[in-house]
Amino acid sequence: MNIARHLYIRVTSWLEDLSSDRGDVPGWVLVTVMTAGLVTAIWLIADDQLTQVLNRAISSVSQP
Repeated sequence: MNIARHLYIRVTSWLEDLSSDRGDVPGWVLVTVMTAGLVTAIWLIADDQLTQVLNRAISSVSQP
């Protein structure tokens, strides 16, 4: 087998492997939805406390 033919086979095989790897889309969707759900739940539970912490932090920076 000549070198050009061997190189052609290796490159086409590599390109096929590269194009067939699409990733785990349902997994990423699940991670995104669960993260949004956790953020929403924490926000609903600790809204007042987080607001107080943010207000204290802003006032401590703006007023020496």
